[in-house]
Amino acid sequence: MRTILYILQKEFIQIFRNKTMLPMIFMVPLIQMLILVFAATYDLKNVDIFLVDKNLSETSRELVSHFEGSPFFNIYDASFDLAKAENSLKSDDADLIMLIPENFESDLIRDDEVGLQLLVNAIDGNKAQLIFSYVQGILSSYNKKVIAEWKGLAEFNPPLQIKAKISYWFNSELDYKWYMAPGILAILVTIIGMFLCGMNLVREKEIGTIEQLNVTPIQKYQFIVGKLIPFLVIALFDLAFGLLLAKIAFNLPIAGSLALLFGFGTLYLVGVLGLGLFISTVADTQQQVMFVSFFFMMIFILMGGIFTPVDSMPDWAQTLDRVNPIYYFMKIMRNVVMKGSGFTDLIEEFVSLIVIGLVFLSLSIWRYRKTS
Repeated sequence: MRTILYILQKEFIQIFRNKTMLPMIFMVPLIQMLILVFAATYDLKNVDIFLVDKNLSETSRELVSHFEGSPFFNIYDASFDLAKAENSLKSDDADLIMLIPENFESDLIRDDEVGLQLLVNAIDGNKAQLIFSYVQGILSSYNKKVIAEWKGLAEFNPPLQIKAKISYWFNSELDYKWYMAPGILAILVTIIGMFLCGMNLVREKEIGTIEQLNVTPIQKYQFIVGKLIPFLVIALFDLAFGLLLAKIAFNLPIAGSLALLFGFGTLYLVGVLGLGLFISTVADTQQQVMFVSFFFMMIFILMGGIFTPVDSMPDWAQTLDRVNPIYYFMKIMRNVVMKGSGFTDLIEEFVSLIVIGLVFLSLSIWRYRKTS
C-alpha cells in the first residue's frame, strides 16, 4: 500500500506539471456540457414550408394560418410554380412542400372531403416522420374546427370517442436537454478516463521514464493501480463538475442518490480505465493510443443508446452491447438522475460492470511487461 501511495504522489505531480492536461480536465466538461447538450437534439423546430396555394380561398388561407400559428412551422416561400418549389426542396432551402389544389374549397363544401399533397424531404427519415406527425396533428385539429363550424357546434366531439389522458413521467416538460445531459456526461467521463489514462502511460515510454520504473521492485499490479487511481479521481471530479453545470445551466432534476451514481461511476471507470491501460501497454506512441481508443469509443458511443434506442437495434447488435460498458452506464445515468432508480433496479448493470472491470483491469496487468 505504501508503494502505491508513492506512485500516486508521483502521478499527481506529473499530471499537474503537464500544461496540456489541466485545460482538458477543466475546459472539456465546460465546453461539452454547454455546447453539445444544445447541439445534440432531436427536437424539431423551424420546419420551412414552401406553399403552393392554387386555391387562394378563405378556407385555404385559414388552413395556412394554422401552420403559421404553430411554433414548429415557418412559411419559407410561396408560389404557384410547383417546379420552383421542388427546386427549393432539392436545394435544402425548404423541408416541406404543401400543395393546395385549385378546387380545394369547392370540393370540401360539395363532397365533405378534399385531397392535400405534401412533399417531404426524407433524406433524414427520422426528421421526415416527425414532420409528417406534426402536420397530421395540425390537420386533425383543423378538421375538427371545420366540422364544428359547419354543424354550428361550439366544439366537435364525435360520439363513442375514446379519450386518453396522457401523463409524462420523469420528464414532464419533454425537455430534450434533460435527456441528453446525462448521456453527454457519460461520454465525457469516458473520454477523460480512456484517452488521458492511456496516453499518460505511453508518454512514460516516449520520454524514457518508464525504464527507471521498470528497474525498481514495484509489482505490476501496483504500477497499474497507481496509474489508474489518479485518473479515476479526475474523471469522478469531472462527473461532479458536469452534474453541477447541468443543474445550473439546464435545471436538470437529480431524482436519485448521488452516492449510488458515483458508486456506479467508480465501477464503470475501473473498466474504462482498464481498457485504456490495456491499449497503452500494446501501443508504443500516443498517436497509436488515440487511434485505437477512438476506434473503440466510436463503437461504444454509437451502440450505447445515447442517440438511438438500443431496443430498436437488430438482435445481434443488442447481444454485442452486453460487452459495451457505455451501454450500462448510459442506462444508469439516465435512470438514477431522471427516474430516481435504486440499487435493486440496477442489479444487472452492477454485475455486468464488475465483470467488465475485472476483465479489462486483469488484461492490463497481464499485458504490462517489465523489460528490466
